[in-house]
Amino acid sequence: METEVKDKSLVDEISAIPGGEGIKVCMQCGTCTASCPNADLMDHAPSELIAMIRAGMREEVLASNAPWLCLSCYLCVVRCPRDIKITRLMHVLESLAEKSGAGSKHTTTPVMYKGFNTFIATRGRISELWLMMRYYFQTNPFKAIKMIPVALGLFTHQRVSLKIDKISPEGIKQLQAIIKKAESPGGAS
Repeated sequence: METEVKDKSLVDEISAIPGGEGIKVCMQCGTCTASCPNADLMDHAPSELIAMIRAGMREEVLASNAPWLCLSCYLCVVRCPRDIKITRLMHVLESLAEKSGAGSKHTTTPVMYKGFNTFIATRGRISELWLMMRYYFQTNPFKAIKMIPVALGLFTHQRVSLKIDKISPEGIKQLQAIIKKAESPGGAS
């Protein structure tokens, strides 16, 4: 049973991407929003975002901070009476926002994602210290200054290292092949 949809093009685009299929069967009960621990931080709650998608509000949806604030805790998914995978839908919206260049100006999460992905794709491992330094220098270098005591404490207790580990060149090739496959249409299956 599908509910009324005002803009089929945006709905069809999203529902054609693995993870976005459930958009057509949402009955707007609000269970996802009531279940979401971050709903109060989002500029548009999950159920509101789905309504906006159906109304064809492409720019507003893709500029929303809601997908970036999704914790992937799956509370919305396990409680949804229509078995909609809202967490996957949020990841679809993140992907569309990135591809369209319409990322949210209300969160720095995309910067963290890009840094994380860059480290993984080029080195196969994460260096927390260097990842956070990159993040702070790209978002707000003055916040990095406030974190120096924390970094020193971690460093003196040998919880972080200045060294950046890297997997073997063959491992990097294999990892990049996996990433390429995952990024291809239908590659997530």
